[in-house]
Amino acid sequence: MNPISRVEGRVAVLDRPDVDTDQIIPKQFLKRIERTGYGQFAFFDWRFDEDGNERAGFELNQPQFEGARILLAGRNFGCGSSREHAAWALQDFGYDVVIAPSFGDIFRSNAGKIGMVLVELPDEQVKAMMESVDLDRGSDAVVDLEAQTVTTPDGKVLSFAFDESTRYRLLNGLDDIGLTLQHEDAIAAYEAAAASS
Repeated sequence: MNPISRVEGRVAVLDRPDVDTDQIIPKQFLKRIERTGYGQFAFFDWRFDEDGNERAGFELNQPQFEGARILLAGRNFGCGSSREHAAWALQDFGYDVVIAPSFGDIFRSNAGKIGMVLVELPDEQVKAMMESVDLDRGSDAVVDLEAQTVTTPDGKVLSFAFDESTRYRLLNGLDDIGLTLQHEDAIAAYEAAAASS
């Protein structure tokens, strides 16, 4: 995965609590064997009607949120089943960062493993950030993982805590295989010693 240290870009707002992984990527799209291509199905039942037309009333269909890299969401985002496809779908849809008051634990783990940054902020800060987004023209924000700060659309700088091991992985672009390969010399030495004994 690619290293990620700073994300600057458009913000989208999904002010709904308890958005579960079944809503992020509905079950009928889990038949694919690739990890890519899920973005077109993200929030499918909310984004489209039964005829396949975009629902004008769905928040993320609004033009001011097009191309957003940062998603502001309600509490307990990513709860529900353990499907890793939910994180894949969000990343493929274009989000590098999700900011919410809380996240489902398994979703948090899955997101960190693919290079997505999940920022947890107090509910009142998330609400204030949502309110600072220009709903007519759109707004930008900055998430700096190195400094552990969020610069809101109205210029406020907020600090956030972050798991240090996940932060290390994200800043260095290390998935599980990449972490293992950091010990390649030690693994090779062990294998050589085991083969000669």
